Amino acid sequence: MPKLSPTMEEGQISRWVKNEGDAFEANETLAEVDTDKATMEMTALSGGTLLKILKGAGDTAALGEAIAIIGKAGEDISALLSEASSNGKKETAAATKPAGEKASEPKAQPVSTDGAAVATAPEPKPTPTPVQPSEGGRMIVSPIAARMAADNGVDLRSISGSGPNGRVIKRDIEEALAGGAKPAVAKAFTPSTIVGASPFRDESTSKMRQVIAGRLAESIGPIPTFYLTVEIEMDNLFATRKQINANLDDDAKISVNDIIVKAAAMSLLKHPWVNASYQDKTVRFYEQADIGVAVAIDEGLITPVVRGANLKGLAEISGEIKDLAAKAKAKKLQPEEYTGATFSISNLGMMGIKEFTAIINPPEAAIIAIGGANPTPVVRDGQITVRSIMNVTMSCDHRAIDGATGARFLQTFKQMLESPAMMLL
Repeated sequence: MPKLSPTMEEGQISRWVKNEGDAFEANETLAEVDTDKATMEMTALSGGTLLKILKGAGDTAALGEAIAIIGKAGEDISALLSEASSNGKKETAAATKPAGEKASEPKAQPVSTDGAAVATAPEPKPTPTPVQPSEGGRMIVSPIAARMAADNGVDLRSISGSGPNGRVIKRDIEEALAGGAKPAVAKAFTPSTIVGASPFRDESTSKMRQVIAGRLAESIGPIPTFYLTVEIEMDNLFATRKQINANLDDDAKISVNDIIVKAAAMSLLKHPWVNASYQDKTVRFYEQADIGVAVAIDEGLITPVVRGANLKGLAEISGEIKDLAAKAKAKKLQPEEYTGATFSISNLGMMGIKEFTAIINPPEAAIIAIGGANPTPVVRDGQITVRSIMNVTMSCDHRAIDGATGARFLQTFKQMLESPAMMLL
């Protein structure tokens, strides 16, 4: 299993593109692998033949673990199968010795971490087994298959699983869709008697969800975190956005979040201790504001990065965020597009959330949580009036950011949103 992302420790085979016995050239895609952040293509560095698949679709392998054997057609791979087995690598099927082997030909090599010998190919497709909940109501469905079924309204109970033990995998959903599978239709309500506990199904945890869990546990424990909340009047910003969008095509219109990203980037340059990360014996100060923008996808949360947001205009930021969000939801982000942010923004305002706290994404020193802007009675010049008030809460790593430092950053951020012209200074 090669390393396909900076934070990857193991990968789950989504599907093999090549089958056992298939020949391939250099740079051909051999398999698709679910990593902690995205589905990546595993490509061959040199040509060869896929002799044996050791890890099938849905199987997980640690970095460096043999997942397949490649070499020249017809050569004996029994010794390599024995070696893989003795190292604790489970074979997916018994090996057969191809006819016509040549002793003078080079030995086949298992796939290694450097990808020099890359294997790719789905196992010969087994006879599909109709998916039935096992004892306790358990259905075996890969995370990608579950997401595809939900996105396309496909009833998983109507799908035959071709993966190990009847597991429904991506290929099964693709074939169902190609065959014109109908969305699940709600039946008319009929009274029924419910007896016993609810049935359930277990789905394998995606690599993304496992990494999210690990990173959050890493953050909330060791990092001394405190929180600062500020109320921001958004009426002037709404008016400014309306004026800007009046001169733009529909597909180019900017969002409130685009302006928030720009304001945060400009504020960070004025408060370098917030645009920093604690490095044990040093504090690292970043010269540009690389803003991580949290994007919710079916399997968790990922933060594509807008590089140098302080140097970009609103239209460029808007277009970049739309492109990154689309790639994130399609699991097509490259590692450099979601790593290395200096500061993050999580916005749940569009989901009706008034206020919340976000967890810092190490090694960043802070993250801001954006709530919704709601009409709120306020007192201005002794009179009660209604303003659109948005609550913003910043989570701060106290090792780099003191209370007064965080408060001054939020004051600047508030000024820029309440008077958008301040971003021009």
